Amino acid sequence: MAGGCSRSGGPEASPQGSGVNLSTVPPSAYPLPAAADAARFLNQASFGATEAEVNKVRTYGYSAWLEDQFFMPGRSHEAYINTVSASLAPGQSLDDSHVMNTFWREAATGQDQLRRRVAFALSQIFVVSLQDSTVSEFKRGVASYLDMLGRNAFGNYRQLLNEVTLHPMMGLYLSHLRNRKEDPARNRVPDQNYAREVMQLFSIGLYELNPDGTPRLVGGQPVETYDSGDIVGLSRVFTGFSWAGPDKSDTRFFGGGMQDPDREVLFMQSYPSFHSISEKRFLTAVIPAGTNADPDGDLRIALDTIASHPNVGPFISRQLIQRLVTSNPTPAYVARVAQAFDAGRYTSGLWSTGTGQRGELRATVAAILLDPEARTAARLADPGFGKVREPILRTAHWMRAFNASSASGNFLLGVTDDATASLGQSAMRSPTVFNFYRPGYVPPNTSIATAGLVAPELQIVNEVSVVGYSNFMRSAVQNGLGSGSPRDIQPDYTAELALADNADLLIDRVSLLLTAGSMSAATRMIIRDAVNSVAMPATNQTTARQNRVRLAVFFTLSSPEYLVQK
Repeated sequence: MAGGCSRSGGPEASPQGSGVNLSTVPPSAYPLPAAADAARFLNQASFGATEAEVNKVRTYGYSAWLEDQFFMPGRSHEAYINTVSASLAPGQSLDDSHVMNTFWREAATGQDQLRRRVAFALSQIFVVSLQDSTVSEFKRGVASYLDMLGRNAFGNYRQLLNEVTLHPMMGLYLSHLRNRKEDPARNRVPDQNYAREVMQLFSIGLYELNPDGTPRLVGGQPVETYDSGDIVGLSRVFTGFSWAGPDKSDTRFFGGGMQDPDREVLFMQSYPSFHSISEKRFLTAVIPAGTNADPDGDLRIALDTIASHPNVGPFISRQLIQRLVTSNPTPAYVARVAQAFDAGRYTSGLWSTGTGQRGELRATVAAILLDPEARTAARLADPGFGKVREPILRTAHWMRAFNASSASGNFLLGVTDDATASLGQSAMRSPTVFNFYRPGYVPPNTSIATAGLVAPELQIVNEVSVVGYSNFMRSAVQNGLGSGSPRDIQPDYTAELALADNADLLIDRVSLLLTAGSMSAATRMIIRDAVNSVAMPATNQTTARQNRVRLAVFFTLSSPEYLVQK
C-alpha cells in the first residue's frame, strides 16, 4: 500500500518444499524431456542444472517443475544479514561481501531456484547498486530489496512497481527519498531522477512499441513515449516520501533525530507537507492542482497510469526473455509472452497458470520458458539464438553442477568486481542504473553487428576479463572458492571421479551438466585429448583421476558451447 510502513523484506522461510504433488500437475504441451532437454530448460530457469533437478524434470515434466517452483518457499537475505550482524565482534560492521555471500548461498543451494533466477533478472532491470555511496551504508536494506524482488517475482507487475518505488533503497539510489515540492522563491524544483528512470527503464522505454516489441513508426520514424513535460509532471508526484516511522515530522523526513531502527527495510511513508500540490500532467493522466496534498493518492494514479501503458507488456517481456533465454527473441516470441503478460494467464497443453490479472509475472515467466522458441531443439543450430552467459551465472552454475558446499555455511566468496582477478561482476553492484550492460548493446565491428543482432553481456567482456575469468575458474576448479585455507567453497567431484578412467563417460556427464549435451565434436576431441594426456598409473591413481576431472571441467567451462547458453 502506498506510503505504508509494512516491511519491505521478508521473514526467514523454512524451505521444506512447495507442497505441490508433482504427479497430479497436468502436463504441458511437451512430452517428458530427455536428459539434455531437461538440462537446457534448467539452465534457463535456474542458476544451473544439477543431476537431481534433471531427473525431476525428466520424471514429472516442465509444467510440474514450474508449478513446484512457483510455490516453493525460500530463505530470506535480510534474515541472513541480521544473523551475521548479531554475530559480529565489537568494532566490526557489515560490508558488501555479506550481501554477496547471501546471494551466492541462495544461487548455489536455494531450493526456490526459479524465483532466485527471476529475482536476479529483475535486479538487472530495477537496478539498485551498492556501488552508490548512499546505498552502501545500508547492507540490510539492500538484502531486503533483493527479498522484495524475489517475493514479487511471480506476482503482479503493478505491485512490483509499487514496492520498487517505495523501497527506501530505490529512494536513495534514484533520489526521490526526501524529494521536496517546488519552491519558486528558492528556485527549487522536484528531483526528476526517478520520474525519468521509472519510465525509461522500469516500464515503457523511450519509444512506443507494437505488441511484438518492435517500434511503432509514424512516417517511418519512431514515436517517443514521453517528453520533458511528462518528466516534470511525474516528478511532482514523487515528492513528499521519505523514511518510515511512528510520526511524520520534518526531522524524520530529513533523516535526523531518533530514526526507526528498521527504516532501511520499511517502505517509505508519505509526508503531505513536502508534497507538491501543483498540477501534474504525464502520459495520459492529469492530476489537477489542489489545496490539500495527497501524496498517496497521486502516487496511486501515477503508477496505475504507467502500469496500464500498452508498452509495458512487450518492454518487460523482451528484457526477461533476454535474461533467461535469448538475447535476440523474434518479434513473434515477444508478442506471445506479452500476450500472457496482458492476459495474466498462460496455457500449455492441459496446464494453465496465472490469476487472469494483467501484469501477472507467473504467467509471463511460464510463457517465456515454455515458448516453442525456448524449447524447440531446432533453435540450437541458429547462430542468432541464445545468450552469452554472464560471469555470475557461470560461477553459480559450476557450484550447482558439482554440488559445492561451504565449510562455514556462508559461501564466503564476497565481492567479485575485479575483472583482472575474478569475475568483473557482483550482484547488486552494477556501476550505473543501466545495469552492467544495456539490453540493446551491439559489439562494434563484429559479425553480430553485421547481422543486426545484440549481445548485451559482451559489453562487459574484453581481453582483461577473458583472462581474469579463465584464471579465476581454473583456481576454482583446482582449489575451490572463497576465503580460508582450504577455501570455504568446495566442489564435490565424487560422481565425476568414478568415471575418470573413461574419458568419454566423464565428458558425457560434464557436458550434460554444463552444456546440456551441446558440446561439439571438435571441442569434445580437444577435451578428450587433454583428459587422456593424464596417464593412469598402476598404483596411487587418486591424483591422476582428480587431474582428469579438473581438466574436463575447466576445459568445458572455457568452451564456446558453455560460454554461450543455447
